[in-house]
Amino acid sequence: MKKKLYIEGMSCEHCVKHVKDGLSEIPGVGTVEVDLKNKYAIVESTAEISDETLKNAVVEEAGYELIKIENL
Repeated sequence: MKKKLYIEGMSCEHCVKHVKDGLSEIPGVGTVEVDLKNKYAIVESTAEISDETLKNAVVEEAGYELIKIENL
């Protein structure tokens, strides 16, 4: 599974780390790449992860706004 998450509210490298750490804690997530300039994260995993789980990691755990999720 590979998904692109569009995220608002990131403004610095600390924000990038916070989002990356939040998404990396989800069971099954392999890699997380966060692009601060373009405001998105790409998540790759070996198992299917629900959009709701991804949203919770970004919004509730990390405190940012998830705009949309795109399957890649």
